[in-house]
Amino acid sequence: MPLQSPPSDKITAVCRDCLGEYAAATTPTTSCKRCGSERLICHPELGRLSIAHIDCDAFYAAVEKRDNPALKDKPVIVGGGQRGVVSTACYIARRYGPRSAMPMYKALKLCPNAVVIAPDMAKYKIASDQVRRIFESATPMVEPLSLDEAFLDLAGTSKLFGRSPAATLSHIAREIEREVRITVSVGLSYNKFLAKIASDLNKPRGFAVIGNSDVIEVLHDMPVSRLPGVGPSLADRLKVDGLYTVGDLQRQGEADLGLRYGETGEYLSRLAHGVDHRIVRSERSAKTISAETTFPRDINDPAELRRRLWPLCERVAERLKAKGLAGRTVTLKMKTARFKLMTRNNLLRTPTQLAETIFRAAEPLMIREVQGKSFRLIGVGVDTLAETSLADQGDLFADNVQSDETHYAEVERAMDAVRAKFGRRAIRKGRADR
Repeated sequence: MPLQSPPSDKITAVCRDCLGEYAAATTPTTSCKRCGSERLICHPELGRLSIAHIDCDAFYAAVEKRDNPALKDKPVIVGGGQRGVVSTACYIARRYGPRSAMPMYKALKLCPNAVVIAPDMAKYKIASDQVRRIFESATPMVEPLSLDEAFLDLAGTSKLFGRSPAATLSHIAREIEREVRITVSVGLSYNKFLAKIASDLNKPRGFAVIGNSDVIEVLHDMPVSRLPGVGPSLADRLKVDGLYTVGDLQRQGEADLGLRYGETGEYLSRLAHGVDHRIVRSERSAKTISAETTFPRDINDPAELRRRLWPLCERVAERLKAKGLAGRTVTLKMKTARFKLMTRNNLLRTPTQLAETIFRAAEPLMIREVQGKSFRLIGVGVDTLAETSLADQGDLFADNVQSDETHYAEVERAMDAVRAKFGRRAIRKGRADR
């Protein structure tokens, strides 16, 4: 007679292979009682946690190995090109030291036998869409962070599927392996920050859990650089004060850290104790469509910041077009080296979904802020969303004169048509190289 699953909130163990679920009194010590698998997830709070972060393992390299089995046991690095940096290194290559964003010449010194492959973003986008569909088959509350990772909120799904969020996440990982033929790592917790930390604990093909009962212990020995927003400059400032690990921050009071570092100190104290009140925001109900990037090193060069801004505008435009939306307000987001967040807005005459229009609205906002400052992050977003039937119409009352908006729209739609036929890298604007 098959074992009966306990109520979801009582579950303390789940088998990642057969999805068998166990309560505290019946939790296996070594292997699943149903299928014999040793891939068990055990945690006393397992059935009460529902916020997840799922990250595809070495995504670009995994897709390349999937499509070329001869690469299976070889060190593979995806990257190169004009920027000459590593986009992704497979786990075999990582044993020798190559990492994402590392200059390619340095990566090849560390791993001279690596197979280097130029990125094929069109192929990766197809795989990403397949993964996204599997996510959305489990919950509508999916917040993508990039092509290869997303937050999921599985609260309320137990009644729908008759299993705990942990079991549903195991099912998702299984389906991705079966349908997309790549692996993912899963982090499960009670907020986004901890779920993202957890997903990185047991890579590749991992599943880690952080609950209220063990959050202080799990974070304690991590370097402060593991906290989001702590770049090299802030980490150096913290080390000067003897704050090397998250445990060092935990021993300080929030008020003390606030006196030393202002809002940044209070923020760090909250993270060190596992406090994060952000919710998972689904793009389906998004009021803003945005994109941002955090730099490996702080940037103070206006030309370099301008070059980093353009691909973000393209990414936002792609999402707007895919969703049939346009927006009237362009928002620039910048975070300084001292962690001060600045947002600036530009209201357009008509809604847009064009990268060029978004860039031209955001660029002057950026130029006004950069003088004498260094930045760790830049982002751009569009809100006040509307239907595309009202987008990029230009001046409807102009007398036989083509408006800038109309010209931008014609150029960009021609580029979109070329990319749709020949791939995203087939054509791009010159500012992408400057």
